[in-house]
Amino acid sequence: MRILITGAGGQLGHDLAIHCAAMGDDVVETDRQLLDVGDRDAVHGAVAGVRPDTVVNTAAWTAVDACEGDRSRALRVNALGPRWLREASSLCGAHLVQLSTDYVFDGTLDRPYHEWDLANPPSVYGQSKLAGEIEAGAGATIVRTSWVSGANGNNIVKTVLRLAAERPSLSFVDDQIGCPTFTADLAPMVRRLAVDRLAGAYHVTNQGAVSWYEFVRDVVSAAGHDPDMVEPISTADLQPPRPAPRPANSVLDNVALRESGIPLLRHYREPLGELVEQLTG
Repeated sequence: MRILITGAGGQLGHDLAIHCAAMGDDVVETDRQLLDVGDRDAVHGAVAGVRPDTVVNTAAWTAVDACEGDRSRALRVNALGPRWLREASSLCGAHLVQLSTDYVFDGTLDRPYHEWDLANPPSVYGQSKLAGEIEAGAGATIVRTSWVSGANGNNIVKTVLRLAAERPSLSFVDDQIGCPTFTADLAPMVRRLAVDRLAGAYHVTNQGAVSWYEFVRDVVSAAGHDPDMVEPISTADLQPPRPAPRPANSVLDNVALRESGIPLLRHYREPLGELVEQLTG
């Protein structure tokens, strides 16, 4: 497979490129310096030049709070980017895989969200990512994931490891729940969906739902610290308050994978332990 990966400088794009190369694919990587996905001419030029079998768009503006103050930039990258990639991909017969997020949901359900639940994003970031799903088109693979961490780039695991080494105690919210997901497991699943050209939305997360408070306790425990150093607080008590609303329930049920007979990703504690060992070893 000849695969063009946008956003290859990020967590998932980095690991996806490594995995695809290991599987024998012809991988072309672009990061935001090499390709601005919000630039139509640049996107068409890149795709036409590469002529890939598959385009995986991991490029996005993911600064959730910053998106609240710059809707134009969020839509340009997260919505128009997929539009231009769909146009360019269709011209060369490439299959498009678009990465998306739990933030397309408002978090008010009292159960995990499946792929056919109504999307109702309260944040600009979530709205722009939902627009990107629509722009990617009916033939694209939409991969919604959540709480992503990997060895490359910035993420919550790296932040917690740093803070735990600097401070005697940490405070994290216990009223936001979701499914931690690790790029070491996510990348192979993204490639599988790309190879099979499975159209439609797929929720892809590691298994296990927890609050941020519970997850951070797991991180510090995996690093050899006392988990009791982590204290619970409510979202309402965060200082300063976050500009963008967070969904209280971000748990994604991987129904489409399960009903398609595709094995689900591992429980998050396994790749968490591997990542912490990699980062601290």
